[in-house]
Amino acid sequence: MTFAENAVPVTVLVAEDEALIRMDLVEMLGELGYRVVSQVADGQAAVDQTRALLPDVVFMDIAMPRRDGLSAAEEIMAEGLAPVVMVTAFSQREAVQRAAAAGVLGYLVKPFGKADLAPAIEIAVARWQQMNELNAQIVGLRERQTARELVDTAKRRLEQDLGLTEPEAFAWLRRAAMDQRVTLAEVAARVLAETA
Repeated sequence: MTFAENAVPVTVLVAEDEALIRMDLVEMLGELGYRVVSQVADGQAAVDQTRALLPDVVFMDIAMPRRDGLSAAEEIMAEGLAPVVMVTAFSQREAVQRAAAAGVLGYLVKPFGKADLAPAIEIAVARWQQMNELNAQIVGLRERQTARELVDTAKRRLEQDLGLTEPEAFAWLRRAAMDQRVTLAEVAARVLAETA
C-alpha cells in the first residue's frame, strides 16, 4: 500500500518553472492519488508556500528564476519544513552532490514517468519521518542529560551545605519531589536557586 492510498492523501508542493512540465507533474501526481497543494515557478515562492502550507513533500526543479532550487531546498530542509525531492534535467555528479549537501531526500532526473514518482515520494516521506523521530530522541536525551546534571549538582550542594552523604542527598531530593509532586530536576533547580 502506497502513501497515496492512505485515507489522507500525501500533500505535494510542485516548484517547476517550465509550465508544461509542471502541469504534467501535477497531473501524474493527481492520478497517483497525491494532492498537489501548490504550484510555483521559482525557488523563493517554493520556500514561501512551503512555510505557509507545510506540505508532506516538495518537488523542486534546480534551475529556476528568482532563486535556484538548491538554495530553496537547503532553506526548506534547514528549517525542518518538509522533505524535498529534486526534479531536474541535471544528472551531473556536481548537481547531485550539491543536492545531497542541501539535504534533499530524493533526486529524479527528467524525463521521468509516473511510475518514478510514488517511490520517490514514499522514500522521501519515510526518511523525513525517521529524521524527525531521531531528532525527537536527541532532544529527549539532551533533556534527560541536563536533568541528570542538575540533580547531580543539587546533590553536591546538599552534601556540602547540609553535610549529607550522596545517598542521603539523593533521598532528600526524591522525597521533596514526591512531596511537591514535581520532577527531581525541578526540585534540584529550586535547591540550586535557593542556595545560590
